[in-house]
Amino acid sequence: MKYKIVLTDCDTVVSDGDIDLSVLERFGSVTYYGETAPQETAERIKNADIVIVNKTVIGKREIDAAKGLKLIALFATGYNNIDTEYAASRGIAVCNAGSYSTSAVAQHVFAFILDHASGVSKYHGDVSDGEWIRSRLFSFFSRPTYELAGKTLGIFGFGAIGAQVARIALAFDMRVIASTRSEKVFDGVEFVSFERLLAESDYLTVHCPLTDKTAKLFNGEAFSKMKNGLYFINTARGGVIDENALLDAVNSGKLSGAAIDVLTVEPMSADCPLYRVPNITITPHIAWAPIETRKRLLGIVYGNIEAFINGSPKNKVN
Repeated sequence: MKYKIVLTDCDTVVSDGDIDLSVLERFGSVTYYGETAPQETAERIKNADIVIVNKTVIGKREIDAAKGLKLIALFATGYNNIDTEYAASRGIAVCNAGSYSTSAVAQHVFAFILDHASGVSKYHGDVSDGEWIRSRLFSFFSRPTYELAGKTLGIFGFGAIGAQVARIALAFDMRVIASTRSEKVFDGVEFVSFERLLAESDYLTVHCPLTDKTAKLFNGEAFSKMKNGLYFINTARGGVIDENALLDAVNSGKLSGAAIDVLTVEPMSADCPLYRVPNITITPHIAWAPIETRKRLLGIVYGNIEAFINGSPKNKVN
């Protein structure tokens, strides 16, 4: 059987044709959309047997419109944009893609940490501004730098990404502590309460899902309990932070700074409180996106569709 397949937002996975999605055409005819506005979704997927999405919202209205829909395959680990319960009630499988970006996100976390500790980007700015040319000395010390050895890295959430971050930190001879909802054992890592995590960390990195319990968990109260000078990193979900509280903590000097790859509203809104704030580094939700990672993601999605067609669904979340 040849399936009718619709990709609703392939521009979120492909950049200038660097990933070849045509492999999916082995399963049937494929209709590609770079992006899909909410009001367009129902019409675009109405004849589909298989829908592949990243962030497109598929709710009851969209599912009802797609009378022959059999599978929703996600170019993502998270699936809060899909009404999984209603899909299940209609006999539609929802399959996600997990563990494809572990190395990439951990790498990005340490890009943030190393930039803060060694001041690479800021020193490059100084050199570009001619400061070294005007210097009397062979070394131009315009700002402090720090060794990571002996510093304490706190990790909130200890799944695959948190564990990979811990491995890298241990290689830098950092002390690693972590707080997680379930009991864990990991060589070299001390598992502590949330309060100790806040109080003892020199660097704190977030690796938890966005849930009712974690929404704005990092708020004014949490920032007030953090060690003075802590550097805060979030590559998880923007909604786990109260962005105004983070702004206050950085501006007050409570935190030495922050590095953020995710925001509450994406793309960034013009009135985002963290926009152009000194000592806050922002990247545009790209920690997950090296080309190797996206190729791996496509392979997982391909495997999910193949397994479903063969009658043995995998990575099914409903």
